Amino acid sequence: MDLQTLAAQLTDGALTTDPDVVAAHSKDEALFCPHDGAIALVRAKTVEDVQATVRFAHAHTIPVVPQGARSGISGGANATEGSILLSVAAMQDVLEVNTSERTVRVQPGLINQDLKDHLRPFNLSYPPDPGSVGISSIGGNIATNAGGLCCVKYGVTRDFVRSIDVVLADGTLTTFGPQTAKGVAGLDMRGLFIGSEGTLGIVVEATLRLILLMPDPVTAVAVFPDERSGLQAVADFMAAGGQPSLFEFLDRASLTMLNSYGDFGLNEEAGSMLLVQFDQSPAEAADMLGAFGAVAEAAGALDVAVSDDPADSAALVATRRSIQPAYEHYAHAHGGGQLLDDVCIPRAAMPEFCDRLDEVRESTGLTIALVAHAGDGNTHPSVFFDSSDVQQTATAEAAFEQIMQIGLDLGGTITGEHGVGYLKKGWLAKELDEGSRWAQRAVKDALDPKNILNPGKMLAEI
Repeated sequence: MDLQTLAAQLTDGALTTDPDVVAAHSKDEALFCPHDGAIALVRAKTVEDVQATVRFAHAHTIPVVPQGARSGISGGANATEGSILLSVAAMQDVLEVNTSERTVRVQPGLINQDLKDHLRPFNLSYPPDPGSVGISSIGGNIATNAGGLCCVKYGVTRDFVRSIDVVLADGTLTTFGPQTAKGVAGLDMRGLFIGSEGTLGIVVEATLRLILLMPDPVTAVAVFPDERSGLQAVADFMAAGGQPSLFEFLDRASLTMLNSYGDFGLNEEAGSMLLVQFDQSPAEAADMLGAFGAVAEAAGALDVAVSDDPADSAALVATRRSIQPAYEHYAHAHGGGQLLDDVCIPRAAMPEFCDRLDEVRESTGLTIALVAHAGDGNTHPSVFFDSSDVQQTATAEAAFEQIMQIGLDLGGTITGEHGVGYLKKGWLAKELDEGSRWAQRAVKDALDPKNILNPGKMLAEI
């Protein structure tokens, strides 16, 4: 394949075939996902670079793997055999802040936290805030419909995308969604592409909806004797009309790992901890805090503490965001293996999910820690194992699969925010019924008839 023809159409230096460079860009953070075989890397700097790459790939039926920050954990950005890796990480400008419409136009490589920092002087905020807020890109967040800590009140990425500019499988550049606050002209193609994981097109620009800068919240921490009582408190509080802006759960193993990683001073004797915030008016927040305290105590809380100090709130949220580095620290000291799951279930089913997770722990003998965006039922069990032990690795993989099945059994979904990617592609068909599988195949076939966009990933086995 003569890639020099492509190189001539791109920004100088955008294309590389250096095997070491290509290999270094061939995977995200997922385990157990193949990532070999890419023939080139294009570091796109312009929309035209993206279009030229896709047109070339379409003409020669070459797979294209779209990439952003490669911070995902499902193998969605991993190389496939014979593919061109197409990175938009360098396209990271804020193009316009419109204070009248409360929107912002951005390129896909912009890091989520950098966007938040840029908006603060305008007294505006972009609420979606995945745990990887400091390293994940807006394009990747759109590709997976990322969630985060504030979803319980403000919603996920989809709720804040007004329009997207997309390069389709033949290189066509198009816009989905209006610039206006309202618009129902035609099918909602914008929604179809959000969460499509690069299988239908490549987002090269997005107009995002903003809100006024969120007020400093009041924070409460409740500790419980076990996991089940903490999760029961979540279900009970939400059923009683609770309206938190953040509602997070950590089990004992997670508290211990955090303390070992950063000496955060968390209560390791507790079976679980809830971190909850309210950003309503002071009177409304006080009412919510009182209601939460009553529910927590009824569920068996050992202690409930409250703070309206913004520094305390920021420190507690920073501690929660440290969970993945803490998990990695623990995994490194215990054989290196970690599988982080992403099962979302109905809130009322979370206590039973806890019981079923205990059964998996008992049957496998593995350490399985649990954190959750508990307010919206998005659980993140993490399975730890010795990656040098073949049998233990197989047991961990089986536990990971068991957890997904438990999620489906309880009326949930195999992924709440991390995406399907390669890691869970075999499970998508188990979740979707035949009508849904047919519809998704039809969309993929119509928009990407040569199957060049991220093949072998999300839609490969439906």
